[in-house]
Amino acid sequence: MSLVSDWKSIWRWHSTWIAAVAAALPVVLPLAWAQMPADLKAAVPDHWMPIIAVVMFIAFVLGRIRRQP
Repeated sequence: MSLVSDWKSIWRWHSTWIAAVAAALPVVLPLAWAQMPADLKAAVPDHWMPIIAVVMFIAFVLGRIRRQP
């Protein structure tokens, strides 16, 4: 296995930030979800959760393949 040549700048890559957000969501989302009012919870259908995960995955892929400075 070899690292990319600019591995020291990984913290600046969009894909790194997207992956960090995706990793933090299971921790942060239940805490935020517990604090939300019941009427707001009712406004978010359960079937949206997989859609949100797919959108996060697509954002990760796009962030990784996009040319970055």
